Amino acid sequence: MAAAVLTRTVPLSDGAQLWTASTRLPGAPGMAFVHGGPGLWDNLEPVAAMVDDLVSTVRYDQRACGRSSADTDHRMSRFVADLDELRGHTGFARWLVFGHSFGATLALAYAVAHPDRVAALVLADGVGLDWPEFRAEYHRNARQRRTVDQQARLTELGSRPRSAPEEVEWRTLSWLPDFADPVTAEALAREDAQAPFAIDTAGNAALNAETDAEAGRERERCAQVTAPVLVVHGEADPRPVGGALRLAEALPDAELVVLPGCGHQPWRERPDRFRAVLRSFVARQAGAGRAP
Repeated sequence: MAAAVLTRTVPLSDGAQLWTASTRLPGAPGMAFVHGGPGLWDNLEPVAAMVDDLVSTVRYDQRACGRSSADTDHRMSRFVADLDELRGHTGFARWLVFGHSFGATLALAYAVAHPDRVAALVLADGVGLDWPEFRAEYHRNARQRRTVDQQARLTELGSRPRSAPEEVEWRTLSWLPDFADPVTAEALAREDAQAPFAIDTAGNAALNAETDAEAGRERERCAQVTAPVLVVHGEADPRPVGGALRLAEALPDAELVVLPGCGHQPWRERPDRFRAVLRSFVARQAGAGRAP
């Protein structure tokens, strides 16, 4: 039986409001699910559903994203503080944290800032360590998965204001390289592109600039993470697996699982394998005593 999902708006100390969706399993630890972007919205409901019989789950839209309130405070420290305020509102002294893509960067920053409040981390398909070194390879990989015409259309749409249908087209062309199977990639990307939310482009630019500027301190910060960490990465994610490998090596207690046959959202392309890996780790860390 699927767990009942409660949606509500959580007020923060500075007046911002976060849209949240949660499930509650009596006696179980909590687990937060931190979406990617920056500037996008929660898409992790299928992931949370894979473990909602092991943990209580909390999903949310980051500030200025999706269904949360508009805002102009785009500092990483503010996003870390938001996540901890959300923990306080949900009543957990410590919790597990799952981060996907940019959400992995945010989850890691949270674990550095609040090591005593993180029982375990799952970092899924983030950029890993040394992203400035890997960025050019990522862009080459992405371009190779588009046709010449698709690449030209993406460039043209990105250079000017877009109508609503053009916005869907631009997002589809932007995101289709994230999927491994060229037969289904465009359909999967288009499904994501039709979400009825605006991208927070200002937040995207500001947070990416801040993380780039802090790249030189990554290893020092990783050494401060005391929680066990699962780093999981789709083998065909255009973001090079080398960054994930370096991240796992830099963390004191981490395991890396590379999933074949899938890209940036492995729960959509290889759901059974992703589910097995995730549940095994969560069951061990949560002490749930249930078979994965």
